[in-house]
Amino acid sequence: MSEILVRARGLTRRHPVPRTTLFEPRTFTTALEDADVVVRRGSAVGIIGESGSGKSTLVRLLLGLDAPTAGTVEFDGEPVDAAAAARRLHWLRRQTGIVFQDPYASLDPRMSVGRIVGEPLWALGIEGDRRARVREVLTEVGLEAEMADRFPHEFSGGQRQRIAIARAIVHRPALLVGDEPLSALDVTVRAQILELLAELRSRDALTLVLVSHDIGVVQNLCDEVIVMKDGRIVEDGPTEKVLLDPQVAYTRRLLASIPVIDPGVGGGG
Repeated sequence: MSEILVRARGLTRRHPVPRTTLFEPRTFTTALEDADVVVRRGSAVGIIGESGSGKSTLVRLLLGLDAPTAGTVEFDGEPVDAAAAARRLHWLRRQTGIVFQDPYASLDPRMSVGRIVGEPLWALGIEGDRRARVREVLTEVGLEAEMADRFPHEFSGGQRQRIAIARAIVHRPALLVGDEPLSALDVTVRAQILELLAELRSRDALTLVLVSHDIGVVQNLCDEVIVMKDGRIVEDGPTEKVLLDPQVAYTRRLLASIPVIDPGVGGGG
């Protein structure tokens, strides 16, 4: 196995601007420009930057959820062709999982927790006792196996995010991506979910990519950090070095302006 799990070269994503007249020249907005990224197996990489800096665009391209205008992505040495038919990307879906910002909006309220968590097993055609795996993974994220029969509205925000994490890891992926997975939660619950992510990473040797506005979370969990501004990577490197000795003025302003929430704050919920 390669030490490098994900490698992106020259990633660019442009979107056409709607024309107001037929004869108006076509113009584009740039969401991401010439991004090079390396994610090493077993590492945790944080991506920080202001809203609109290109963070979510970058992770969507890394996961093959969108196709780049230019550039390439490789996952474990295999090229990712996001324009290919969905069935041709099953191998990538098998190796990746994602957790979104809003734990309620990302869960279908009409489905039981068991169906929600087990959906990747059925969708990806993973063999074995799927119901047993659902019960197992619920326990792994700190819930009770019997909760599989309940529905999302019966749970707190923190519990719903645990359900979302269970769904993202039920198929045992190599890479877990969190796109602002803590920002919709209160401080106490954030600390609990942060602790859960750290435990999963250690126990299951997960590689983690985390988009976050919370510098404290990135500092606590991530080995490396990528700083983005206006669709470009302006600084990257070991987390401690970048956060304690930033080389770019934008990074210094970002660190000065974003409140740091102590990830060690604990509590119940």
